[in-house]
Amino acid sequence: MISPASLSPTEAAARLEDFTVIDVRAPGEYASGHVPGALNVPLDRIPDAVPALKSASARGGLLVVCASGVRSTRACEILADADIDAVTLSGGTSAWEGDGHGLERPEGAGAIWPMERQVRLAAGALVVAGLAAGLRFPAARWLSAGIGTGLVYSAVSGTCGMAAVIAKLPHNRAPRSAAGLDATLDALQG
Repeated sequence: MISPASLSPTEAAARLEDFTVIDVRAPGEYASGHVPGALNVPLDRIPDAVPALKSASARGGLLVVCASGVRSTRACEILADADIDAVTLSGGTSAWEGDGHGLERPEGAGAIWPMERQVRLAAGALVVAGLAAGLRFPAARWLSAGIGTGLVYSAVSGTCGMAAVIAKLPHNRAPRSAAGLDATLDALQG
């Protein structure tokens, strides 16, 4: 598959008003800071949002954003399969902020670790737990082997089951004050 088109933070900032910006991170990550004007449609909900995103793309370009560019690239591939043109922000919100562009942060929103960091913590903790428990119960080492296998599969396939599970944890959900996905999809239908 051909990689989707991408824009650097400088290019995207210069043309931001030309795009409907879609942030595909978990709601908690989105609430901790996002590109100004971005709407939150988590990656696992992109297939459900295709009709609304098609409608939005008919009015102008779609700029898809995540923390580092990995999830937004995957979202652009899904959208391309649905005949929707979209571009990704190279380096994601990390590069956006690193380039000196501000992020919108809702009042009272706490800082949530990026999903990649949450996955590294969970995977590392499970590997260490499997090895430590394996000192007493040798079969527990299979936990470490399973996590390692999952990480290899994640790298090869470009998907991450652990991230999908972690995204459902309470700290990664949208704050109560945030608009839900249905409201976002209605805005995209606009």
